[in-house]
Amino acid sequence: MHLQTDVCIIGNGVIGKVAALGLAQAGLRVSLLCGLAAPSSGAADAPWDVRVYAVNHVAHTLLSSVKVWEALHADRVAPVDAMDISGDGAEHAGHLQFDSYGARVGELAWIVEDANLNQALDAALKFASNVQMVSGPAVRLHTDADVARVALDNGDTLAASLLVGADGAHSWVRHQCEIGMDYRPYGQRAIVTNFVCEKPHRGVAYQWFTSDEGIVALLPLPGERVSLVWSAPEVLAQRLLAEPLEQLAQRLGHYCAGPLGHLTPLQPEAVKSFPLALIRPHAITAPRVALVGDAAHVVHPLAGHGMNLGFADVSGLMKVLAEREPQRDCGDARVLARYARARKEDILLMQLATDGLERLFASDFAPLRVARNLGLNFVDRLPFLKRQLISHALGRQP
Repeated sequence: MHLQTDVCIIGNGVIGKVAALGLAQAGLRVSLLCGLAAPSSGAADAPWDVRVYAVNHVAHTLLSSVKVWEALHADRVAPVDAMDISGDGAEHAGHLQFDSYGARVGELAWIVEDANLNQALDAALKFASNVQMVSGPAVRLHTDADVARVALDNGDTLAASLLVGADGAHSWVRHQCEIGMDYRPYGQRAIVTNFVCEKPHRGVAYQWFTSDEGIVALLPLPGERVSLVWSAPEVLAQRLLAEPLEQLAQRLGHYCAGPLGHLTPLQPEAVKSFPLALIRPHAITAPRVALVGDAAHVVHPLAGHGMNLGFADVSGLMKVLAEREPQRDCGDARVLARYARARKEDILLMQLATDGLERLFASDFAPLRVARNLGLNFVDRLPFLKRQLISHALGRQP
């Protein structure tokens, strides 16, 4: 088989699927090479997925525009109405709060399960007339002045004016294009699981920054449930993973007993972990190629915006393709240069912010601990600065 389209997307995750839907609905012919993933199990009565995303307003707008947001199981989506951020140091800890009222929006964000989102995307793709789904491993990528070609292991070929790499942190596309990268492990693992809380969370996302135990976040789920994302130092992470979840719940009581009460594991066997690192590719484009999502950047999850950066990549790529001159095809070098320029500032700011905060709060140096807690309190007392931070978190200009 030789399949020729305007855009070929490689990637089996949320970002690749959203890109395929968005570009197809814009009138482009799209092929999506999505591997051999198992069907998503996002049914309304399925067990709660431990992998969740904090979807901001840019992502919400994109998902709505491709008719996916309305297809989610709404009773499994939780709005975030406020954020409560604490530093370390017991009674001298810094404190910072945001809420939707102060931001003048209905919600700050929405917590969505990976399975729920994937199921809605898979259903939409089945009815996308401009998308050709292809499965199977890619073995070779070749680009020339006019086209990008992907050879599959069965001898089939996919050709397109533009190839989009949406294949994650260990991107095959990025490697084939020989795009270098800076890689720095954080020496931490993110531990994710879900709990039932004794007291109602009232739509508040809680986060505790500590120097010795990493960063603990509890995100609201529908009902009296919360999702844990604990970015723990490697040694502590291994200890946490070896313990029963009931013991992990007791540890969390040190942070959340006041606002949330006692935690009970929602599914005692459901816990996952993954290593954390900063990945900075030296470019997000190559001849006839654009990278999106984790293929283009990987940041610390402390801000919850890694996935939102990917959604913004897709929005940015869709915009430059829609605005290109009639004589330029999708993979034209000038079009790709516009995409790279459009995304440069947003990506750099998120990399600097997340990496800087991780370094700041990882230090146990006493004067620095005092300074960062004072900083949290200082920001909390400045409405203008808070509005700036909230606007950036929402994904919009102040």
